[in-house]
Amino acid sequence: MTVAVEPRDDGVAVVTLDRPERHNAIDLATAAELASVWRDLRRDESVRAVVLTGAGERAFCTGIDRSVAVPQPPSPYAMDDPLRDIGPKANDLWKPVVAAVGGMACGGAFYLLGEAEFIVADETATFFDPHTSYGMVSAYEAVYMAQRMPAGEVARMALMGTAERVSARRAYETGLVSEVVPRGEAVAAAVRAAAVIASHPTEAVQGTVRAVWAAKEAALTQALARAPQLIALGNRPPDAQAALFAARTPGFRTR
Repeated sequence: MTVAVEPRDDGVAVVTLDRPERHNAIDLATAAELASVWRDLRRDESVRAVVLTGAGERAFCTGIDRSVAVPQPPSPYAMDDPLRDIGPKANDLWKPVVAAVGGMACGGAFYLLGEAEFIVADETATFFDPHTSYGMVSAYEAVYMAQRMPAGEVARMALMGTAERVSARRAYETGLVSEVVPRGEAVAAAVRAAAVIASHPTEAVQGTVRAVWAAKEAALTQALARAPQLIALGNRPPDAQAALFAARTPGFRTR
């Protein structure tokens, strides 16, 4: 199992991506587990709010595991995305989800962060999108982040690639993160918030989650519908992406 679920007595369940040796990157098995967890939580009446985090101190999640091979249809009008259904909303879960981020959150992590109600980050958290550095289009990630951050900040993060990381403080200033806490305290802070939410009548809470999501759903749906074609037309071939990834250098700056 690469996704751990810890139910608590206060109506909160803590869901943890548990691949710290891979920076909690998501392989196909983990993607399937996440979808299954969200569907199971829909039916668990003892759980009224969820905290989502990653194991270890180095990363919340670094997106798709680069070792995963995903064969694609031979058409620019069709694309199989293994991360498309890893989020709670994609699995029709309308119980509130609070993300607790420490360390790196990048690339495909934004599929999860984009479907959380809000994000708590500890001071070690950094956010970045490596796609363009490796010859890939940032489509789904940029669309999700455009629901939370000013367009200029999304464009900068997506276009700078691995050259620049957004600090927890800057993420707070731009609206991506709702709270910054000391190192190692993100989960505890997220659980405190989730416990308060879980103490409210669940029908009212879930209706509010749905209402907030509805405010951006039409634009989000239309934007995501364009993503497969943009990726199919703009991505370099997989071997060229792999070469760029292998040649990466560790240099970056944080702002």
